[in-house]
Amino acid sequence: MKREKLFLTGYAKLPEGITAWELYKVIGVGMTVDKETGKILETECTFATEMAKNFINDLVVGKNINCVHEIEEELEKYYYGSAKKPIISAIRSCSNKYKQIKTK
Repeated sequence: MKREKLFLTGYAKLPEGITAWELYKVIGVGMTVDKETGKILETECTFATEMAKNFINDLVVGKNINCVHEIEEELEKYYYGSAKKPIISAIRSCSNKYKQIKTK
């Protein structure tokens, strides 16, 4: 049985002065999530460097979008970039969209 995937996005304003702000003004997070289980399968974000994109991907993939607080704890523990609050906000937005879809 093939599982359904959802594509979710979240956005948040970046702090002025960082490279990503100069390029995008906002951070965008896109992720594919297993519709039934909430497991995050893939993620990508609009950071300026591949290293930052890969770091977030490695931290988030495999986690459950229903347990966004666990993702936030990981970010608080391991991510010390200037975009911490916006990335958390964008991921929360993805989580909220998932919850809306599941309650339909």
